[in-house]
Amino acid sequence: MAKNLAHKILEAHLVDGRLVPGEEIGIKIDHTLLQDATGTMAMLEFEALGIDRIRAELSAQYVDHNLLQTDNKNADDHIYLQTACARFGIHFSRPGNGISHQVHMERFGVPGKTMLGADSHTPGAAGVSMLAIGAGGLDVSLAMAGRPYYFPCPKILGVKLAGQLPDWVSAKDVILEMLRRYDVKGCVGKIIEYYGSGVASLSATDRETIGNMGTELGATTTVFPSDDNTRAYLEAEGRGDAWIALAADEGAAYDEYAEIDLSTLEPLIACPSSPGNVVSVREVAGIQVHQTIVGSSVNSSFRDLMVVAKIMEGRVAHPGTSFHINPGSRQVLENVAAQEGVVNLLTAGARIHQSGCLGCIGMGQAPGTGQVSLRTFPRNFPGRSGTKDDQVYLCSPETAAAATLKGVITDPRDLGKEMDYPRIKDPEKYVVDESSIVFPPEDGSKTEILRGPNIKPFPTLEPLGETLETEVVLKVEDNISTDTIMPAGNKVLPLRSNIEAISEFVYYQVSPTFHREAKEKGAVVVVGGDNYGQGSSREHAALAPRYLGVRAKIAKSFARIHKANLCNFGILPLTFKDGEDYRLFNKGGKVVFPEIRSRVERGDTEIPVQVDGQLVTTLLDVSQRQRQSLLAGGTLNFVRQELQSQ
Repeated sequence: MAKNLAHKILEAHLVDGRLVPGEEIGIKIDHTLLQDATGTMAMLEFEALGIDRIRAELSAQYVDHNLLQTDNKNADDHIYLQTACARFGIHFSRPGNGISHQVHMERFGVPGKTMLGADSHTPGAAGVSMLAIGAGGLDVSLAMAGRPYYFPCPKILGVKLAGQLPDWVSAKDVILEMLRRYDVKGCVGKIIEYYGSGVASLSATDRETIGNMGTELGATTTVFPSDDNTRAYLEAEGRGDAWIALAADEGAAYDEYAEIDLSTLEPLIACPSSPGNVVSVREVAGIQVHQTIVGSSVNSSFRDLMVVAKIMEGRVAHPGTSFHINPGSRQVLENVAAQEGVVNLLTAGARIHQSGCLGCIGMGQAPGTGQVSLRTFPRNFPGRSGTKDDQVYLCSPETAAAATLKGVITDPRDLGKEMDYPRIKDPEKYVVDESSIVFPPEDGSKTEILRGPNIKPFPTLEPLGETLETEVVLKVEDNISTDTIMPAGNKVLPLRSNIEAISEFVYYQVSPTFHREAKEKGAVVVVGGDNYGQGSSREHAALAPRYLGVRAKIAKSFARIHKANLCNFGILPLTFKDGEDYRLFNKGGKVVFPEIRSRVERGDTEIPVQVDGQLVTTLLDVSQRQRQSLLAGGTLNFVRQELQSQ
């Protein structure tokens, strides 16, 4: 029977379950990825398992989020991560070396391997044909310990590509077209697999752009075939021996189908404040632009920076527009410099920053009040930039360059009147730089792990009681992101290993008193709309609320990673059986879950809930394994119990 590529890779790694959409499966994980905003807590969780050394094939820890050292916290945590990596056998990428997705693709990515990353944009590894999935840090620490990753088997959406991108249109416009069609939740529960003749026109880094932002569609992950372009990239990186050919069988079937003729695409842009709010650039042309940023976890490759460098050659940024470059890695910047692109950018007025996420997670680069910022970033959720009521647009490097020159949103095709479109070819041999990657010693057992004062022990989480009596402390609408639940930025992220301190910022943007109210009530409930918890994989958006006493979240639907994180920390992820019942739950409402422990234990899917004395039915759609975590008060408690019984 002809098989699609996603099923081939899943089948090769399947250790539990069947490849039937919706059924829980467990797969072996080859690589794990941590970044520092999630890595400290994940490392603390790994330590709590009591295992001497990682059991994954390769694990890597990147420092790319918390780069600003405004006090001791980040520097202390970087040393903690570096010494813990040496102790447990993990590769450590030092601050400034680059963004996890770009560096892993450069130095470690292998076609056909699976990867679990504590970063929602881990699927960018589709650029080298990995099946890479974002997850919470606890799931990643369990994969580091050699345990399978469990998740609902996705449907496979086959997207057939034909043709070739026209001038001034690039890979960012492909994924923006997908977002225009599917919005931010249209691919929930799906793996997107690209195939067809048009794939050959996309480079490995083009594919990374598309895979990275597949996350914004709600997709589990994205996969591309491993072909001559994949081989050329790996050979240019000096890793040609890692290449293998991978593709779907001729005539392979998919659960769903779509087609894109690349030759018909036009420059697109996502307007404030959602990646799914996509229109053509021409529709919003003429709006004044105060800031442009090229780079971050997406569109930060050699190709992306060089196309901007060539467009800006001999030209200068508009005086009213601040122009920024965030390279994906130190190696990317070195290769751009080798082809004189850095000089072009500097003389054009660019501010070239260290390699890191920076403004994408509100770590600097915040726009001014009422200012418009065009960014090649993957998401533009409200306030994510660090500025309240921000006006952030997402676009291609070409569109960002056109706005930089003109000072207003400009269709980059208009630049064709002044210059030829610079089609960039990747180098046959990259300048390779591993100088800032610390490879682990063969035996790290005698390594001392250094802990700064900001690192606090993992909080104690109590098991689920027989009956829960709670109160609604917050009710929110659709598409609430983890940025809203647990903000990022240079004030909050340095507290990531101190749950007591970081919990003070839970829901701070929409309810500044949430922290105090939740702690006073003791046991509370949050009520949400559709797609609750979209966006970042940060498990702090589940762990910190649990620390404050949140024992259940009732929503119309949940985003995949956040739902898994809720189970991991013992918060009941309940959905309304009748969506109209949402209106019955309001702040201050008394909510009782009678005999909830018994119901979870015996496998009930319908969970009765009393709200102000009125009985409604909610649904608990979780696996048996997740039920065990909920009963134990969290997955870490459950796994400890398992290990102690062995």
